[in-house]
Amino acid sequence: MSDKIEVGSVITGKVTGIQPYGAFVSLDENTQGLVHISEVTHGFVKDINEFLKVGDEVQVKVLSIDENAGKIGLSIRATEEAPAQPEAEKAKKPRAKRQAAAPIKTETESAQGFNTLKDKLQEWIDQSNRNDLIKK
Repeated sequence: MSDKIEVGSVITGKVTGIQPYGAFVSLDENTQGLVHISEVTHGFVKDINEFLKVGDEVQVKVLSIDENAGKIGLSIRATEEAPAQPEAEKAKKPRAKRQAAAPIKTETESAQGFNTLKDKLQEWIDQSNRNDLIKK
């Protein structure tokens, strides 16, 4: 690993390979890192090939360095300012609101509605023992 590369630094690199999960970027002759597909740009990236190709020069920010594994995590989107979300778009996408759980009603609160199985069980047992209801 190169000593001059530090977490948080912004470096110009060259895309050397593209995979469905990200792009490999050469930082110098001996060092390369990976820009994960989620770090290519702000927003969703379905196909990385729509944004990068081998040979492109890109600005990358070093997110992580794992000396033992010899891996460097890079980000292109961390070097770009996040796009402002238009007010109309904010209004279209309201945040999910949590609903309060419905209170559990007990039998004393209401005699209407469905009876619970526990309430009906004894009645069913009694009906099953009645001779006039048994099919012959």
